[in-house]
Amino acid sequence: MGAPSSTYRVQFTPSFTFADATAVADYLARLGVGALYGSPMLDAREGSTHGYDVVDPTRARPELGGDAGRVALQERLAELGLGLVVDIVPNHMVVPNPWWEDVLENGQASPYARYFDIDWSSGKVLLPVLGEDAEDEVHEHYLKANWRRGNTELNYRRFFDITELAAIRVEDPEVFEATHREVLSWGVQGLRIDHPDGLADPGGYFRRLREHFDGWLVVEKILGPDEALPQSWPVDGTTGYDALREICGVFIAPTDAFAGDFHSVEHSSRQQVADSILVAEVRRIARLVQGVPFEDACQAVAEVMVNFPVYRSYLPEGAAHWETAVKLSKSSAVRALDEQVRADPHGELATRIQQTSGMVVAKGTEDTAFYRYTNFVALNEVGGSPDRFGLPVEEFHRRAATRESGEPQAMTALSTHDTKRSEDVRARLAVLAEIPDEYLAFESAMSERHGLSEPTLNRLAWQSVVGAWPLTEDRLGQYLEKASREAKIKTSWVDRDAEFDAEVAAWPAKVLDEPEVATFAERIKAPGWSNSLGQKLVQLTAPGVPDIYQGTELWDFSLVDPDNRRAVDYAERRALLERIESGWLPEVDESGAAKLLVVHKALQVRKRGLRGYRALHAEGPAAEHVLAFERGDVITVATRLPVALAQKGWQDTVLPLPGSSRRGGGWTDVLTGRPAAQDLASLLDRYPVALLVRGDQ
Repeated sequence: MGAPSSTYRVQFTPSFTFADATAVADYLARLGVGALYGSPMLDAREGSTHGYDVVDPTRARPELGGDAGRVALQERLAELGLGLVVDIVPNHMVVPNPWWEDVLENGQASPYARYFDIDWSSGKVLLPVLGEDAEDEVHEHYLKANWRRGNTELNYRRFFDITELAAIRVEDPEVFEATHREVLSWGVQGLRIDHPDGLADPGGYFRRLREHFDGWLVVEKILGPDEALPQSWPVDGTTGYDALREICGVFIAPTDAFAGDFHSVEHSSRQQVADSILVAEVRRIARLVQGVPFEDACQAVAEVMVNFPVYRSYLPEGAAHWETAVKLSKSSAVRALDEQVRADPHGELATRIQQTSGMVVAKGTEDTAFYRYTNFVALNEVGGSPDRFGLPVEEFHRRAATRESGEPQAMTALSTHDTKRSEDVRARLAVLAEIPDEYLAFESAMSERHGLSEPTLNRLAWQSVVGAWPLTEDRLGQYLEKASREAKIKTSWVDRDAEFDAEVAAWPAKVLDEPEVATFAERIKAPGWSNSLGQKLVQLTAPGVPDIYQGTELWDFSLVDPDNRRAVDYAERRALLERIESGWLPEVDESGAAKLLVVHKALQVRKRGLRGYRALHAEGPAAEHVLAFERGDVITVATRLPVALAQKGWQDTVLPLPGSSRRGGGWTDVLTGRPAAQDLASLLDRYPVALLVRGDQ
């Protein structure tokens, strides 16, 4: 089975089941998507709203409709010509579960003892001791170990620092078979593999998976800006965070108004994570280092992981990344660590330090530094680089052409269940880079009246308000609670500051009724819409397989999970799509119908097939405000940097169209149904984007 033309991600929850997905399948088919892409569908903890806490990988989740519901969904999708792509979790399971309970009862004599990554040197499983403040509110869906009490007896590998998610040894053929048998029997079109960096041998895992599955295979591998997937992996590509960085970046103006020292913040954040919430993992690895004092080994292990330039290496692949981390580390035991890892790159020491480095990087960078370094949060995204301001158009073209030639079936994304904020929030925040002085004056004036006492959270809060406007006190309050605790500056999930927590909780009520906030949000609304339409059209027509996150075919101003798992109003979307199908050309307004038009038309064009990649260049005084490319008989045109463009207008800027005369001809804009003009003032007079096909529609 090949890749779908596109995917539409849905989040299965007890409130959105297999039956609910079946009921909206006809809408998705009319929208134009190629496959339904579902969050984990195997049995998870009761009430889970994300499904990554798998409790039983041998059956479809009963709470969602069980196997009967799953079969009915697949049958309906097949009737409509849609595929099914399923998210699977090979790295961990939630505990307790039946296998885990058997291990706790029978120890190493349990038939499941080999299923979990447990250090049996103590002869038993050591469980964390939770502090007196470890209540349900510690986190939305898990409890964390109380590292403040020095609890480093923990002897099983976890998913990051989540004590209730125990890692499984999928590298063992028996464990692989037990955990994959069910989902591989479903005959789905594609699989999305969660968190491969946590596996002992990702390459070996993918090779084994390929022996059993010949469909579309994408992996949640977070790449650095200049990093490539290991070429030995038999996969179709990543889940698209690399494309997200590029597509969003090309709509951001270069500026130094928000500059700062991100790398210092990142380094200190990673160090704190290695020294605290992941200290048990560090100490377990350090025990494998021979010939040096234990505490020195702990320091060396932590230092190397903190200094990794990317999430991890896969020795012998990625040796340059390993070398960089070693060179940046100054511990006296680093040389011994390096020698022992290189001597046996597939041994336990090398394996554990590599699979754990990704934990340090993810928790230190994504879940700490991104909440501390808040100068311009549109860049603080999974796989993003807050110190890289804007992506030049030529670099975008180069990277897109590389994707087309090397990984044309990789997924591309703008919003996911893991993004820190939705695509439309980022598109609106991108406007701030065009008006930095105006925004910073607004933030300063408002902070004098209602500033939060912690400066980095204060900056994050104001950007979040204008980026996600309008939003309720409850949504903003929940977001700021999470942001403040993830930052771990004045409060955290395990070490509260009641006074500061109260200050944060009271803040939304003070600011959301301020007229100046509404005025500034209105100021950036229209150019934000332009950016949203531009980046969406680019994603849907550029190389790769585009994914649409649930509901984002209209404006979606969601913040980080669980805010982005709110229910989607499909009735509203159906009604708007029916009007568009009848020929309605909506205005660019609050309804978001213009975005739905762009999504629908682009998906329909994509189903005809897109091929190749050729950069196109505008000519004239506003040429820098155009991003355009040709893919066979289709041309994409998007406006960028709309604030500056509005000040000077298109004037006589033109986009020469291949095979057309100066007056145009030969191309039709499927968004408006009109023949395409080469002068951009005419071509883009209705919408800030155009999608051209050769000849009539």
